[in-house]
Amino acid sequence: MIQPELRNNRNSLRLRSRDDKGVQLFPARHFAAATTALLPLASALVLALVSTTDLRAQAAAACEEAAEVSVLPSPVAPWKGAPLRVILAAEKPLTGTLSLVAPDGSVAARSAERHGGPPYFWFAEVASPAAGKWRATLTGGRAITECTVTREITVRADRPPPPQEMAGMVWPLHNTWNRATENLYSAWIEKLFDAPLEEELSWRALHEVLRDQSRNVLFNHLGLGEDSMKMVLRPDCADLPYFLRAYFAFKMGLPFGYSICSRGGGGKAPRCPQWFSIQNRQPPAPTATPAPVQAAAPRATVAKRSNGFFANLLNTPEEEPQSEPVAAAAPSTPAPPPASRRLGLAASFGHYSQAVGNGVHSGSGRTALNDNNTDYYPVPLSEQTLRPGTVYADPYGHILVLVRRVAQTADAAGVIMAVDGQPDGTVARKRFWRGNFLFAQDPALGGPGFKRFRPIVLTKAGALHRLTNDEIARNPDYADFSLDQAKLGMEQFYDRMDDVMSPEPLDPLRAMKEAITSLDEQVKVRITSVENGRKFQNSGREANMPDGPAIFETTGPWEDFSTPSRDLRLLIAIDVVRGFPDRVERRPERYAMPRNKSAASVKAELQSVLASELATRKFSYPRSDGSQWTLTLKDVFDRMSVLEMAYNPNDCVELRWGASEKTDEASTCRKHAPSAQRAKMTKYRAWFNERRRPPRA
Repeated sequence: MIQPELRNNRNSLRLRSRDDKGVQLFPARHFAAATTALLPLASALVLALVSTTDLRAQAAAACEEAAEVSVLPSPVAPWKGAPLRVILAAEKPLTGTLSLVAPDGSVAARSAERHGGPPYFWFAEVASPAAGKWRATLTGGRAITECTVTREITVRADRPPPPQEMAGMVWPLHNTWNRATENLYSAWIEKLFDAPLEEELSWRALHEVLRDQSRNVLFNHLGLGEDSMKMVLRPDCADLPYFLRAYFAFKMGLPFGYSICSRGGGGKAPRCPQWFSIQNRQPPAPTATPAPVQAAAPRATVAKRSNGFFANLLNTPEEEPQSEPVAAAAPSTPAPPPASRRLGLAASFGHYSQAVGNGVHSGSGRTALNDNNTDYYPVPLSEQTLRPGTVYADPYGHILVLVRRVAQTADAAGVIMAVDGQPDGTVARKRFWRGNFLFAQDPALGGPGFKRFRPIVLTKAGALHRLTNDEIARNPDYADFSLDQAKLGMEQFYDRMDDVMSPEPLDPLRAMKEAITSLDEQVKVRITSVENGRKFQNSGREANMPDGPAIFETTGPWEDFSTPSRDLRLLIAIDVVRGFPDRVERRPERYAMPRNKSAASVKAELQSVLASELATRKFSYPRSDGSQWTLTLKDVFDRMSVLEMAYNPNDCVELRWGASEKTDEASTCRKHAPSAQRAKMTKYRAWFNERRRPPRA
């Protein structure tokens, strides 16, 4: 039984279609108690029965209130011609089974599996629901004191009318961002990327995930067939969190916006001089001038390829997204899309998403932690705040989205999983560890760390407004703004994260194997990126190599198919694993050291296990002729120095994996980068050798 402190009631919110017949999304408080109050009180026996029923109802309502339960049925207007999917989310760790009860009283679907934490959620689905009144019920067992949550869901017999556009908005608003909608967002994210920890998850593009009905609870949620269209989503790391947030907001009728930011430079963090929303849209870039338009705003967005949703509606081929220039900073006067673009709600969303994909970049996530004019705000490092949907911005420009947290057990360390996008469109899941989540404190790099999307609310005047840091700190649905991460050095940050994921000291051998597994995953994800470069090379084209620090941040084929940022992170990851035995010897208090063994003897044992693990963990990559070649992690370690110059997509894949000339492995190599590019790589090699990313100009 859960007995947390009760919170104030919130109003019930509803999602509505055109005929104003909606389904209840969030709790209507104490409805059972209100019902029992209408029963006739005819005798002492009846009074006793009613009193008992009333007490039970009040207890259930109080328990539900304390657990902060929210329920999401999908689609927005359920009908018998579409699957009925239900997510029930709770802030507190309720126990129980979610059942979908049909109009005839039979249980059509049942799930006892509780996901997440926090928020905690259950999911159930009925492929072909009958028309009538359904009940989604979470029952916690036989005890009267257990929480029982029940929601009625009306399933129509006929296809509902489609939702309509709203004047002045890209999509209609039905809901507000609060604890309930944030919990549903987290649950949707976790379900979207869910799989056993040992399973390697990688997709060629984000649209492959959203087209998977077994993952996407909001598939065709609006009844427009919007996810059955050939939508194209190839976000890079900076786009990914915005695309996920915009997609969820579009489906749920929630506010959304994004900033036009600089990339920083001159020793200062990025700044965001302008903000656009679904109410105040960014004007389209001028089409008469082929080059990006330069404005007075400091170093704002650079041109990016079009990555938007439903890009086929905008004549963007799915196979190959096109580059499209965009203004560095848009005028402040909002302008709607041309009338010819108004092709319905889904197409309007597709048009809007183009501006989002072209407007945001890695600087959007690296803004100073105390800046109010940003899309993200920093949070404390705790189990309560690091939930699915939270964003991690590293100081060198990489962005990841948390998708799952697994608590520590007696047999395993705690785990945080995240997904990221790559310039080639690849989306992959990976573990939190030093090799993936880089951290450093340098004002010139901006504000790194874990952040959440800044809540957007509709004011009484009818305007959309981003909450400031102070407003977030005072808002009971959030109250998690924090500058704690700004006070942490690198080692302090990773120590704090160790405490969050695994509060109890870790067995050093188990902890090292977790690090090796994370490195193994990182290497295998690189296979896809290098293979995409091989396919680009086979097209007969050549990527132009930019100068200086721009090799890490640019546009076009170099951005899509080179791997300087990925390879720099890989080299850092190798250092972390290679130095793990030394770290244990240096900081034994961080680990559950075996009794009667010195730190030196534990170090020696770890070094022996490390050598064995590196030699036995294998992977294969496609060579230039398509044949497979197998390497071990030991090979990667041995080729560490060669990998400092292995990021050029104009080199054959054999060279990109560190193969030596005149070996069997390199015998299939037929392509080398131009000598001028090789000279640049030699000049820039020190950055990789010293494991440092150069400052922006």
